[in-house]
Order: sequence, then structure tokens, then C-alpha cells
Amino acid sequence: MAQTDGMSAAPEAAPERKAKPRRRGRRILLIGGGVVLALGLAAGGTGFWMYRHLEGNLDTVDIDKALGEDRPAVLPTGAQDILVLGSDSRSGDNGELAGGDVGGTARSDTAMVVHIPQGRANATVVSIPRDTMVARPACTAADGKQVAASPRVMFNSIYTTAGPACVVKTVESMTGLRMSHYVEIDFAGFKDLVDAMGGVEITTDVAIDDKYSGLHLPAGTHTLDGAQALAFVRTRHGIGDGSDLGRIGLQQKFLLSVLSQLQRKGTLSSPTKAYGVANAATKALTTDTDLGSVNGLLDFAQSMKGLQPERMKTVMLPVVADRIDHNRVVADEPRAQKLWQALREDKPVPATAG
Repeated sequence: MAQTDGMSAAPEAAPERKAKPRRRGRRILLIGGGVVLALGLAAGGTGFWMYRHLEGNLDTVDIDKALGEDRPAVLPTGAQDILVLGSDSRSGDNGELAGGDVGGTARSDTAMVVHIPQGRANATVVSIPRDTMVARPACTAADGKQVAASPRVMFNSIYTTAGPACVVKTVESMTGLRMSHYVEIDFAGFKDLVDAMGGVEITTDVAIDDKYSGLHLPAGTHTLDGAQALAFVRTRHGIGDGSDLGRIGLQQKFLLSVLSQLQRKGTLSSPTKAYGVANAATKALTTDTDLGSVNGLLDFAQSMKGLQPERMKTVMLPVVADRIDHNRVVADEPRAQKLWQALREDKPVPATAG
């Protein structure tokens, strides 16, 4: 695939956030953020003043209010689906970080649907390539302006055009799954989170040399600091065919490494270190209103404590080259619908769909 950083859409107002005003740079990059933060909180043994401080860090988006009742039904199986988003904004604090959108306009650089069945002992993570051409439903911006439906837009433009609630609505329309939660994290926050963890260990099978993300690694095992980790999940030019599809594999590998490290004995055994992870994460996170409190995150942590990295299946939305623009992709049907149907029915993803 060709580089897509030149694509842009006219920015419109995003849905209103509750809580404190966000600094200019507070946009996003996601990794299974709720899981990461929740584990840090659960291990931290935080006192009352710490709770107050952490809660003051959080930002929220009222997705339910923005979307109303025109949404898929809650799954009768008791499963949850979480939309995790990231963007390539380089504004504010993110401007010093390599590989982003130098124009400063936020677009969803990373998108994952995390499907967690009843019992919370396993999960399926589905990555949606940012270059995927999709149908965007009609949406309402925070200022009340109507954003018309479009049969053909690039997925990573939706955040800029109509805000996070419209991204949720688009994903729900694509999948038939109701998103139980929404999580996003900004670039600078992602870097600080990894540094608070003391770095993350990653093994690469091949050398990575990407001047765009700034990452240069020989093959082997490495402990990445925050800046290196951010470059790792943004790298695409140094691997495979240089497309967004190669980067998705790195993002999924990194997610599993983070979860594995957080659950490893001793990683968060120190209350000081655990609080540092929680503090860095809450400064970076924006969530839906249900998750947007320390108690909400702790409840989520308790429900997820049985989830092991080896029981997380990572797949990519099946795609094929777009016939109109070969630098873009479209969902490969009927394989894509078989994938979403399996999740709706809480069944294993068939080999023909994953």
C-alpha cells in the first residue's frame, strides 16, 4: 500500500468531552488500554487521595448520549465489545514524536475491536486497517451539526470529520456489534505509560529499519522504552511491503507483550510502580462515561483478571485491494461478515474468516 499520511479530511467538531479541558495534544493511540490501566490500578493499593488524583486525570466521552437508541442490541450472551482507537495527530506534546501527521489533524491511526465473551477468560482482537474504505452512517457532531452519510470514506478520516462517536457508530454499523466501551490514548501518554512500566520486552524475527517512525532494531529481543515502543507500533515502512497491513501485526504483538508483562510476577508488585503506571495511563486515557472513574476501571479490572495473553486471539479484518484505488482496501466479503457473525454468536472465528 502507498503511504496514506497525505490524505486528510476537513475537520469538524468532535463530540463534547466531560471533565477537565484537554490539552491540545491529548488525542490518541490505542493499545488494549482498559486492560493495561485496570491491571495497574488493581495492583496499586491506592489510597483515597490517590483515587482523587487519578480520577482527576481522566477524560470521558458520553457515547450513549451521542448515539441514542439507534444501535445494535446488547448481546444476549453477556459478551462485551470494546472499541480501541488511536490517531496520527502530531499537535501539542505529540509534535516531538516521530512518524505522525505533521499537519496536526487527528485521524484514527489504530483501530481494534476487542471481543470479550462471558466469563472474561479469553478474547478476540480484530484490527481494522486504517486505509479501509467503508460506508459512514449519518452522524451528529457535538455542536449539533449533521454529518451526512457517505457510502465511501476512508476509515481513518471519520474521527476528524465527525468525532469518536461517529467512529463508534460506523463500527457498529459494519459489525452488528454494540460497543460496550470506548477507549483512546494519546501519543505522549502512550510513551509515558511504557516508561512507567520500565519498558516492554519485544522479540523481532527480522531487523527493522524505518526512517519514518525513527525505529532501528536488529533482529532479536529488546526492551523498548516509551519512545521506541511508540515507534514500534507505528512502524510500517521497515517491514513487509511497507503497507498498513504489516504494522497491524506489530501492534498486535505489542499488545500481547504488554499484557504478559503486566501479569508477570513482580512487574507491578511495588505499589509505587503500580501507581506510576496508573497515573500515566489515566493522564493519557479518554474513555466512555461508564469506564470514566477509578471505581469503573477497578470493576472492569476485576472482571478481566482471568484473561491470559495466550488466550487472546488476534486477527485482522479480511480485506482486498479496492478496485477504484489500489492504494486502499475494502472488506473481503463474505469473509468479513463471517468474522463479525462469529463474534455476534460468541463462536470461534472460522479459519476462512480470520
